[in-house]
This record gives sequence, C-alpha cells and structure tokens, in this order.
Amino acid sequence: MFGMGMTEMIIILVIVLIVFGAGKLPDIGKGLGHGIKNFKKAVGGQEDDDEAAKKEINDKK
Repeated sequence: MFGMGMTEMIIILVIVLIVFGAGKLPDIGKGLGHGIKNFKKAVGGQEDDDEAAKKEINDKK
C-alpha cells in the first residue's frame, strides 16, 4: 500500500495519536468517511437521497 510497510504505518499511527489524542480519532475517521462518500457521489454523478426526494415532490406539482 503506497510502498509503505507495517513499520511505517505504525509510526504514522503513533504520531496521529500524539497529535490528535485517542478521543478525537473516531471524529476524524467519521469526517474522513463522509468526505470520501461525498467525493464518490460527486464523481459518480449520484444524487443525494434528499435532493432526489425534493425533485420528485417538485415534479408532482
């Protein structure tokens, strides 16, 4: 993975733990996951469920 071995990944994880603390890691992971999900939707041209529902309501009027 990106030419990194297990040792390099552990070092990066330790640095992230020191900088952000263990309590913030779930929030960082959640934010990163949402960002990736939104990026995939934008690239794939998929619409958000809320936007699709709004379009259906407007089309019925």
